[in-house]
Amino acid sequence: MAKRKKKQNKEKPRVNPELEGFDIKIDSFGEIKSSFNIDKINDFLNKSVDDKKLRDRDDLGFIKEKKQSSKDEDQPENGES
Repeated sequence: MAKRKKKQNKEKPRVNPELEGFDIKIDSFGEIKSSFNIDKINDFLNKSVDDKKLRDRDDLGFIKEKKQSSKDEDQPENGES
């Protein structure tokens, strides 16, 4: 039986504007090669993704900021219900 040729999708996926230009590949040795610094990726994930393991921790500053901003969004403004 002949092998099927894989179609390569040349189209780039939609991404968050902060991650524009992000590219990740795995080389022949299994090493991950990325176009962004891992610290920049971690900062983005800390801001954007809710980590349920860390929700109840009060010692992490960035979680406190998220809690305050989400509480502000939940409260109606100007007496609206």
